Formats: sequence, C-alpha cells, structure tokens
Amino acid sequence: MRNFTIARIWGIPIRINVSLLVFLPVLAWLIGNGGQIELYAELLGSLTDVAFDVEALTDGTTPWVIGITAAVGLFVSVTIHELGHSWIALRYGLSIESITLWILGGLAALKTLPREWDREFWIAIAGPITSVLVGVACYAAVLVTPGSLQVSRFVLGWLAVTNVVLAGFNLLPAFPMDGGRILRALLARSRPYGTATRIAARIGVVFAFLFAIVGVLNFQIIMLLLALFIYGAATTESRTVLLDELLEGLTVGDVMTRDPATVPGDATVEAFGNQLLRDRQAVHLVTDDGGVVVGVVTLEDLRSIRRDEHDATRVEEIMRPVAGVEADADAFEALAALNESGSGSALVRRDGELVGVLSEADYAHAMTVQRGFRSGVAG
Repeated sequence: MRNFTIARIWGIPIRINVSLLVFLPVLAWLIGNGGQIELYAELLGSLTDVAFDVEALTDGTTPWVIGITAAVGLFVSVTIHELGHSWIALRYGLSIESITLWILGGLAALKTLPREWDREFWIAIAGPITSVLVGVACYAAVLVTPGSLQVSRFVLGWLAVTNVVLAGFNLLPAFPMDGGRILRALLARSRPYGTATRIAARIGVVFAFLFAIVGVLNFQIIMLLLALFIYGAATTESRTVLLDELLEGLTVGDVMTRDPATVPGDATVEAFGNQLLRDRQAVHLVTDDGGVVVGVVTLEDLRSIRRDEHDATRVEEIMRPVAGVEADADAFEALAALNESGSGSALVRRDGELVGVLSEADYAHAMTVQRGFRSGVAG
C-alpha cells in the first residue's frame, strides 16, 4: 500500500500508510462510542481520583470530538514510541530509513540491524520505556487540567492508560515485536545470533497462532491482522538472518557465474531454447552486432512467449536491461539489492571490466554449498 511522507524529524521521514487513513475514522468511532466513554470515565476516575462528567462527555457531537482527538493522539504517541527506538539507534551510529504509521501501529525501519546483543536490547526496550514516560506525562496532565475542560482531561487520561497498556503489550515476547527483540538480544548473549533469531521467531509464531485464536473467537479483525503480521515478519526475518549467516564473508565475485554464456540479440527464441539445453546456465548475456552486452535473458523470459511464436520472436525482444554491481561488493547486500529491484540478475564488473553475471541461481548454488560445508564441519 502507498505511503505519504508528512514530516521529517531528525532527518527521518515520517510516513502514513493508506491503511491508517482508512482505519482512523473506524478507531475514532470505536473510542467515541458512548459505552466506551462511560467505561473509561469510571476507570480514570478511580485511577486519578478526578471526577468526569459522563453526561457532558456523551452529549451531542462530543463523542466524535473525543474519538477523533484520541485516535490522532494515539498515533502521535505511536510516533513518539518509534522515535524512542530511533533516538537510541542514532546514538549507536545506525541509520533510520523511515518511520511508517499504519493500521497496526508504527514501524521504525533501520537500514542495518545491530548484531550486538546489548545494542539491540536498548534499541528495543527504548520504545516501551518511551510509551510509559508518555503515559506518565499524560497522567500528570490529567491531574492539573481544569474541570471545565472535560474533553481534554478525558482524552489525556485515555492516552495515559493506552500508552501504558501498549507498552506492556509490546513487551510480550512475540518476535518481531519489541518484547521479541528483547528476548532475541538476551538469547544472543550466550548463543549465536542466528540460533537466537530462530528461537525468538518460533516463539513469535506461537504467539501469532494465539492471537489468531483470540481474534477468531472474539471476532477481532485487528488481532487477526496482528497474527498475520507477526507470523510473516518472524519467518521472514528468520530466513533473512539465515541467509546473512550463510553468505557472511562472501563477495559478489565469490558467488557470480564466471565466463557467462552469450546469445546474439537477433537470434530467435527457438534457437535460444536449444542453446539453454547445451549451456545449462540460468542467465545468458545478450550481445549486439558488435559483441557489446546490451542485456540478459533467462528461461523465465523465454516462458513468457507462446510456443508457436518462438521462431518469429528475437531474443532482443524479450531480454531485460540490468544494473551492474562490483565484484568486491558484499554478497548479502547485493542480494538485497536484487530483490528490491526485482530484476533477479546483475552484470558484475571489476575495475570497469565485465567479469561475470550474478543471478538468484548463483545464490541458491552458493547457499547449498555453504550448508553442506557447515553441516560437514559440525558432523
């Protein structure tokens, strides 16, 4: 879904996802529901020993004012929570790509995740600590807000309770929530980072199933969405860490295909299919009449053409342009760039000279070798 940048804080883009724009009116209605206001007024009264005029809070359009103000205040609080993470990360010299607010809260995207357990611990716990501080500040504001400002006093009290509750919820060890990252950091004190990630991810998956059960039994769509998010994010990050470990210390030059096969751009797709069988390479460089590389073509590109059109279609019509990458670049970072671009392959150069081609098949082969080597050493 599309994101809109609304501000920059410390140079970090603050973005709003379309899902939040759709959800905010629903959240405002849920908060402004008369029964909810009465329930919270009673709770806040018992916590603060401050009287709330329920009749005034539920009169006319006041519930809508409360709902909209509280909903916006909640996501301002979420932004502050993510800035808590970001502030600690910046102090460690890490870069923050963006903070995105969406239907399930906020996400601070770090360009690189810390591998040191203590750094991850403090970055992860900074968010809940920040939320508790915001809650305490709102609680203090309730105590000094005049009784004539019933709406302001109620919203501040609601934010005080909600921030503390969210801080506690975030501390659940449901990786990749804050509590799950804290758990991984503590596990990584005495275990390899990859092992700690896999354990935390498995626990996260268990929580995802628990949230899904609660969501189904109570017809709560948000819990179901949260369960899907945790399950997807936990499994994805676990795989990412495994890839990073397998590719650790490798460069693009270690992974690439050297002396890649070439095919003339004016060759037919039929001829290219036959050449694929002979060369047994996933990616072929496409050359022009002068022998200059102008793109790449793969088996997947061939499959996009109907069988009865193979003789009439030239390779240059189905080839794809690709970016270049240096041979000494980090293999894992190059893989991330390939996935982000969606091209699936890249030309590899060293000192300006073409020395190979990089593809997803190269990575699959490299990881198979690494797994076999490491399992052989362990055995």
